Amino acid sequence: MSLTACTVGPDFQKPEAPQPADWAKPARSAPSQAVSEPLNERWWETFHDPQLSALTQRALTSNLDLQLASSRLQQSRAARQVITAERYPHSSASGSYGRKRNSGKGLNDPSGNNGDEAFNLWDAGFSASWELDFWGRVRRETEAADANLEVAENDRRGVLLTVLADTAQNYIQLRGVQNTRAVTEQNLDVARHSLKLSQLRLADGVATDLDVAEAAAQVAAIEARLPALEQRQAQLINAISLLMGEPPQALAQALSTDAAVPQSPLQVAIGLPSQLAERRPDIRQAEARLHAATANIGVAKGDFYPRITLSGNFGSQAMQLSDFGSWGSRAFAIGPQFSLPLFDGGRLRGMLQLREAQQQEAAIAYQQTVLRAWHEIDDQLTAYNASQRRRDSLAEAVHQNQIALRTAQQQYVEGVVDFVNVLTVQSALLATQEQWVESSTGVSLAMIGLYKALGGGWQSVYPAAQLAAGSLDVARP
Repeated sequence: MSLTACTVGPDFQKPEAPQPADWAKPARSAPSQAVSEPLNERWWETFHDPQLSALTQRALTSNLDLQLASSRLQQSRAARQVITAERYPHSSASGSYGRKRNSGKGLNDPSGNNGDEAFNLWDAGFSASWELDFWGRVRRETEAADANLEVAENDRRGVLLTVLADTAQNYIQLRGVQNTRAVTEQNLDVARHSLKLSQLRLADGVATDLDVAEAAAQVAAIEARLPALEQRQAQLINAISLLMGEPPQALAQALSTDAAVPQSPLQVAIGLPSQLAERRPDIRQAEARLHAATANIGVAKGDFYPRITLSGNFGSQAMQLSDFGSWGSRAFAIGPQFSLPLFDGGRLRGMLQLREAQQQEAAIAYQQTVLRAWHEIDDQLTAYNASQRRRDSLAEAVHQNQIALRTAQQQYVEGVVDFVNVLTVQSALLATQEQWVESSTGVSLAMIGLYKALGGGWQSVYPAAQLAAGSLDVARP
């Protein structure tokens, strides 16, 4: 019993993830603040956009990348079952019948007639074997299989997190493009009005051909912006359709109607630093890989020790069917077997060194993953605060440019300024309006990037209890 309790190799110790002192990094000038409150796991619902919520739910059931990850998880479950079967005894039953004749010049047959006659042979039996895991090698193999299964589970969680973020980002970018196109069309109406005005003034002898030509060029320049925006809109609709597992332009009718860019809430709950390692799938995956590498060291060390197997078989063998199954036809064998490696040219020692080096690599990879996660969060927090300040400044610039355009148009009608002043102000207004839409879109995109960096989203749709029950919720095509 004391030998059975022995397990070779190091025991896995959960690594401690370093935590930064500064977490939320509030910005006084930003209207939306990141606060250290419990993370909203269904963060896409904070945009209060029903269409975005519907697309997200649709992606969770139809996305092909998610189905591939679910298939890989099923494969990992099957592989674990194959490995863990070594913990239990193996048994089998066999039976055979054959009409035989041995060579008279070779081995004698059991009938003693030196191959002169053929004979029947009836054979059936039951056999069982079980490796006594004295050194814990099989237990370490099971431990490594469990850790590899956790790697696959967190791989699926990572894919799920990416699908959630990509769906929201593409949708918000689509709304941004549509708002930019609306701004461009508004400025196109203003430019066409200026063209008509310059043509009327030319007919009255007040304006010149130069004014008309400049106004016409302005109209053409603004019109030239529209095809690129329409192309970008079609590309984003296709990107969303692909995430839904749909053919190109399948969602064109549903998404072509313009809508406002979803805006972030006044407070963005980002949770506590101590919870990051439990949320980020890549950190959990790196920890599982370290666990598997540690267990594999025990497997490699277990190969240095004897393998002891209990085996036995019992059966019946007879040449006549009437004798088959009788007490005299019984045959059995029972007893332990062991094997001990004596010389292998250094293969076992090399394998142990390999496993130890792999554990060291996994430990470094874990540290790198955690550090990269903190950098991503810090970058996203900075981007979120900076994009809000940029958006607010551009909103003021748009307001002032609108005043300047109305003033320039009035002064042009009064003959105070040339038409080139109107064109200059209108170009500046269009540029600032486009930048404002872009920055407003950037705020929402930065919030999505922040939640992705925080590892939020998969918990509400793929909980740990679901894994324990073995349910994958794979939508079949």
